[in-house]
Amino acid sequence: MSSVTQPPLSVVVRDAIADDMPQVQAIYGFYVQRTAASFEEEPPSVAEMETRRAAIVARGLPFLVAEEKGEVLGYCYAGPFRSRSAYRYTVEDSIYVAPFVARRGIGRVLLSALLDRCTESGYRQMIAVIGDSANMGSIALHRTLGFRQEGVLRGVGLKFGRWVDVVIMHRPLGGDDRPLPDGGAAPPLPEDGAPSIPPSF
Repeated sequence: MSSVTQPPLSVVVRDAIADDMPQVQAIYGFYVQRTAASFEEEPPSVAEMETRRAAIVARGLPFLVAEEKGEVLGYCYAGPFRSRSAYRYTVEDSIYVAPFVARRGIGRVLLSALLDRCTESGYRQMIAVIGDSANMGSIALHRTLGFRQEGVLRGVGLKFGRWVDVVIMHRPLGGDDRPLPDGGAAPPLPEDGAPSIPPSF
């Protein structure tokens, strides 16, 4: 039996607002309750999701939704990779697509927009921390958009009664002389674009 090809979706990617959070929470709740893509085990409330969105926006980072005819079909955002100050020009992406529109290009549109926004703002690196090495859709999406797999942390999470891996992927956002997000100048990156991270960090 041949599979039916779904028509492409016409979505608008825009900044998320507080009114989007009920739909965002519903999308995220699916992944929390049904998958190991998120290591949270209880879905956060709508109010908590709004608190998280506001914290991202307050840092000047993008929190985006993909919308079609008023319905949020997916969302993504860039957050700090780690809290120590030396990491301030590196961000970590999070992306979730409504399960009923999976594999219809929403993730690519969202992540592409996020990469553009972070690059334009002057950030230099983006890290993807992907829950579950069996999450081939997310791994493939990131690889398609230029991320390189840097390693797998075996069995670092316990969810649904099994040990779950984490896949680490990385993409440079540009090593040129563009101003950094705070307006400062930065030395050039190494030739391969990889950040220089000492063994203890």
